[in-house]
Amino acid sequence: MNGIDQERAKLFRHPRFRDTLFLRASFTRHRYELHTHPTYVIGLVTRGVERLRVGARTHLAPEGSIILVNPEEPHDGEPGAEGGWAYRTFYPGVALLSQVSEEMGVSGAPGFAGAVIGDGEAARALLRAHQLAEAGDALDAEASLLLALRRLISRHAGRRHAATGRCSASLRRLARYRDFIEANLAAPIDLATLADLAGVTRFQVIRDFRQATGLTPGAFIRLSRQTSASRLIEQGVPLAEAAAAAGFADQSHLSRVFRSIQGVTPNMFKAACARA
Repeated sequence: MNGIDQERAKLFRHPRFRDTLFLRASFTRHRYELHTHPTYVIGLVTRGVERLRVGARTHLAPEGSIILVNPEEPHDGEPGAEGGWAYRTFYPGVALLSQVSEEMGVSGAPGFAGAVIGDGEAARALLRAHQLAEAGDALDAEASLLLALRRLISRHAGRRHAATGRCSASLRRLARYRDFIEANLAAPIDLATLADLAGVTRFQVIRDFRQATGLTPGAFIRLSRQTSASRLIEQGVPLAEAAAAAGFADQSHLSRVFRSIQGVTPNMFKAACARA
């Protein structure tokens, strides 16, 4: 069997927090492209080992470990041992974790310093929360998720400081690049165009994306197109139309990029949206 669609993956929404996606997956060959999410990523490895880069560091996450990725933090993932890995992943938004933090008496969005941690009690709490969310019991799923998040925040989080250490000039130029890219997703975009837009060299464009996002310009554009396609799919737009509107060559191109970032196919994402 070849391809991620022959490996096991299930995407679903929390029965109470409908904006929160959950993934249960088992991968032997799949490799995630370096990408970011606007949400937190909280993963529990249930089998095998995942090798992943978070920010500038590479980690091994063995069975029982917890993966913590802050919003907009670049990360990837691939098998870290023969046989790959299985995991359960949560994608809670900044608003949800901020609410949990505030109910604990701490204002602001929390930030996690450790990308891969070992905490048996927190791992068991996350496993129960994920299983109850998949079972669809709204009340128990709500309580178990809040308790699991509270445990993670109390033990492993501090205040989150966005864009720490990033070059302010690169961030300013990134805003111009982003606006142009989002307005021209269906058009070819090259480094020269972005360089002319900001009045810099093509090499500076590459440095700006690296410094401001941790991504290459190409990875950033693919992520922007995938994000746009996701929004359209959530709105019920047919996959082929969503692919064209977001700047993909065809539906197959959308599927390849979508899987490299989300770990699931556009059809699986569409099904999860339909159950919302």
